[in-house]
Amino acid sequence: MKISTNNTNLGYSDHGMGLPVIFLHAFPLNRSMWDGEIAALLAEQRYRLISLDWPGFGESDVTEGLSTMDVFADDMAGVMDALGIKKAVLCGLSMGGYAAFAFLRKYSQRLSGLILADTKPTADTPDAQANRENVAKLAETQGASAVADLQLPRLISDYTRQQHPEVELRVRQMIEAAPAPGIAAASRGMAQRADSTDLLARIPCPTLVIVGAEDIVTPPSVAQDYAAKIKDAQYVVIPNAGHLSNLEQPETFVSVLSGFLGSIT
Repeated sequence: MKISTNNTNLGYSDHGMGLPVIFLHAFPLNRSMWDGEIAALLAEQRYRLISLDWPGFGESDVTEGLSTMDVFADDMAGVMDALGIKKAVLCGLSMGGYAAFAFLRKYSQRLSGLILADTKPTADTPDAQANRENVAKLAETQGASAVADLQLPRLISDYTRQQHPEVELRVRQMIEAAPAPGIAAASRGMAQRADSTDLLARIPCPTLVIVGAEDIVTPPSVAQDYAAKIKDAQYVVIPNAGHLSNLEQPETFVSVLSGFLGSIT
């Protein structure tokens, strides 16, 4: 399905009834990364489960230039308005978490819960910004397959690569399905995101911080540090998982998610 907001057509899915939970995908994947969580939680018959493709990914319009996290936050608010949702739990992984922080800054009164997986509140360093630009240029000059070759070793753990090669294949297929302009626009947008560390002490809703034990992009030490700054935040480390913890250890991830959502309904 598609929904129009802020002059952009976004691909989305909407299943179930109950507490709204919106899933925000990682870079440079698409909303299908959340299919397992949605199927599992749908069986509980307690939640309205929504996932969306960011501009430039999945079934959403291809974007050119720059896709900032603030624009993503506005897109989320527009989707909520179109679907008649006043408040929701946001579940964002990696770039999805960056977008959730932007939403928190602009629309905190619309949050009923926050799940931050394999992400961080800090802005990019100059070196990280340069790496984002390199990824953008790689997408523009060599295409999504070259981006997959570059990113995959950092996205999943050695355990996943050895024990669950089907996960690596699925992630590669998602990356290779992404249009190069969308990858470039989002990479440049992440480089410009604001530092959200100042927001942590003021988060107004129940919060869960999840991280893969072998995440080298946003390590457990980083997640533990910022989780400690959030009042009453839950902090969970998922064993044998890297940066894409929900895809690498889906049963554990769903169990943690279910427990947290059950505590706020």
